[in-house]
Amino acid sequence: MALLACENTGFAYDGKAVAKNLNFSVESGDYLCIVGENGAGKSTLMKGLLHLKAPASGVIRMGEGLRADEIGYLPQQTAAQKDFPADVYEVVLSGCLNRLKGRPFYGKAEKKLADEKLEQLGITPLKRQCYRELSGGQQQRVLLARALCATGKLLLLDEPAAGLDPIVTGELYELIAKVNRELGLTVIMVSHDIQSVLQYANKILHLDTEQLFFGTVQQYRDSAAGARFAGGGTYA
Repeated sequence: MALLACENTGFAYDGKAVAKNLNFSVESGDYLCIVGENGAGKSTLMKGLLHLKAPASGVIRMGEGLRADEIGYLPQQTAAQKDFPADVYEVVLSGCLNRLKGRPFYGKAEKKLADEKLEQLGITPLKRQCYRELSGGQQQRVLLARALCATGKLLLLDEPAAGLDPIVTGELYELIAKVNRELGLTVIMVSHDIQSVLQYANKILHLDTEQLFFGTVQQYRDSAAGARFAGGGTYA
């Protein structure tokens, strides 16, 4: 059984149908990128995969023992979140909340995991720095470490490189690819950067309020949807 699958799934936002007629599956180790223009339903779908929004139709199935509270999530940041007055270690450690199972305090296992993720993402030297004093790229690495503390199976990212300069964007995408490749985590990422999508993903889901395409990167290049978008750089 697939790690995650949508079967004839659809969602509604403010009474309007979005992200409808979805039929796709994600296997362990996949790197799926979700593309489409603004308003296509990408973020709504992400909320559905996190079980924060119920489908208006169809079903979402999870296999391999995956639970919704075991999915790591890196959302788009608001201005208030970027100004969060906590140190880096506190932010990363908060990714272990779903592991406490009713315990009031973090234990040795959670603290060890947080340290491991800091090390894996190369941000251990930032451990005691204030989160709001970091650069945008550093903040995204911290949030990625936090998301990794929450999961050992599936990582969801919603426009993780938004607002970053091209060099930092490239470094972040390389880091996400490393997480997918070396840690074996399945990645589902929303992105407007079509060239990076074509470089790193192994599967693509293209939405335009409904599913236009789902398949491999090469199949996407050969599709009508891919022919329209793959020739450009970044689209909105």
